[in-house]
This record gives sequence, C-alpha cells and structure tokens, in this order.
Amino acid sequence: MFGIYFGKYLMEEGSITREQYINLIEQTKNSKVQLGLLAVEMGLMTEDQADEINLMQQKEDKRFGDLAVEMGYLTEEDVSDLLDRQGDPYLLFIQALVEGGLMTLDEIREEQVIYRKAKGLSLLDLEDLKTGDVDRITPIFTKNAGIPGPLREYVMLTSRNIVRFVDRFFRMDRAEKIPQIEVPNMALQHIVEGYPFYTIFAGSENALSALAQAFARTAFDVYDEVNCTLDATKEFLNVNNGLFLTELSKSQKKINLDYPIVKDVPTIISADRMYRIPYYIMDEKLDLILCLEDEFQYREK
Repeated sequence: MFGIYFGKYLMEEGSITREQYINLIEQTKNSKVQLGLLAVEMGLMTEDQADEINLMQQKEDKRFGDLAVEMGYLTEEDVSDLLDRQGDPYLLFIQALVEGGLMTLDEIREEQVIYRKAKGLSLLDLEDLKTGDVDRITPIFTKNAGIPGPLREYVMLTSRNIVRFVDRFFRMDRAEKIPQIEVPNMALQHIVEGYPFYTIFAGSENALSALAQAFARTAFDVYDEVNCTLDATKEFLNVNNGLFLTELSKSQKKINLDYPIVKDVPTIISADRMYRIPYYIMDEKLDLILCLEDEFQYREK
C-alpha cells in the first residue's frame, strides 16, 4: 500500500509518468522481494555484498540465501526471517522502482525524506505506511480532524471493508471537519439509536461506479449503469453499516438502521459536526462523509 502513496507522489512531482506508476503497482501485485534487496534494506548486508552474491549466482546454481550464509554475510536465522518478509508491500514497490531503472536506492531514500516533510508525516507515520497495515495507516489520516471516538472506529471498519470487499490497493487522504459540502451523487444511511449519525458515500459517477463494480464483482450493463451503480453502492453502505452495528450491539441495547437512500443529482449537505474522509478507489476519489445528528440536513441543488 505504501507504493500507492509514494508512487502517486512521485508521479505528481514528475519523477515518474502515470504509465510508469500504473506499471509499478501492477508489478507489486504478484511479485516477491529479492532476498538481496531485503537484506540491504534491513541493514544486514551492504549493496556491494548483495551485488557480489548476485554475480556468484551467475556462476553457481545456488540460492541467494545459501551463498550469503556461506560467505558469512547472513545467518540461517537471517535468511528465514527474510523469506518471511518477501511479500512486504513497501519493498515490493522499491524493488520495482530499482529494477525498472527509475531510481536508485540512494535516490529513493532521499526522495522519501522530501515526501515525508511535504506530506507532514512523522517518522512513525512513514513506518506505519510502509507496513501496508490498514489499521496502522487509517489513523494517520484521521488523527487531527477531531473525529469522535465511535466515528473513528467506523472509519477504521470502513477501511478494512474496502480492503476486504472492494480494493486492497486503495489510498486515503486527510480527514477534515467541514460545515457544508456539495456532492454530485450519494448513498446515505442513518444509524439510529445507540450512537446515532449519518453515513454517506459521495462522489462522481465514475467514483461510485468504481466502488460499486468492484463490490459487485461485475461490469454493469451500459444501458442501466447508473441504477446498478447506485444500487451496489447502497448495498455496500448497508453491509458496512451492518457490520459496524454488529460490533456496536455488544455494548448497546437499542440499535437500528434506516433504509439507505440514493441521490443522482447535485445535493448540498450541511451539519454542525460533519467530517469528510477522502478515499481513492481504483484511483477515483470517493468521499466518506459522517455527520452527527445536530442540525443535519440535505437538499437538492
């Protein structure tokens, strides 16, 4: 998942093209990190030592780890640990950058320092991004927006469900508190009683379609795409909220959901306490909007 964030930044800065960015992400989906790169990134070997082993492999039919142990660069325990980390999403992206001749390891390290400062990330935030763990990544983008505790839990659950049901390569942007927003399309559902609030997915037709088709796992008939998109978006919202209520029911007695509604016309939403969390599904921006009940209202423009 780190590649989604860092790669997008590199593309926006002009360091790589959009086509290269897309190719890099595709390369990370079904690859394994080479042991040499892993060992260098973890500080177990130098780049020169890794290059030496790579050259030896051209002459000897032996695995990298076996040769590194023979040379005294790694222990058996080191090799075992490295093998366990070959699916590391951060290193997969770094490997794709290096193998594609787009950047060297030194250039990547330098660019990461610039990226971290440009995005206002702490060193810990950057390390959390590198893990690809959605439970560690989501708080990075919600921690300074003043979102109440139960709503933060809802955002966390939504992130998990997007990974589970929609797009495991999604990305987020920083959440913010807003008084009003105009949206082109939306699906809305009211969680009533317990801890009541309104939940909304809003965005362009393309954004809702990306969410809906990935959730439904099918392409929609072009002649009925709008209705299919809204129905599938509404269904995902309903499923997501149902899972949230299942957890909430463990501590609350009365919990209920209103029937979800959809709007395919520009709509203005306002509330005293409203929070927008931007998601990017298949690179399409989709807003998750959460509103507490006080003075919540919406109207067609």
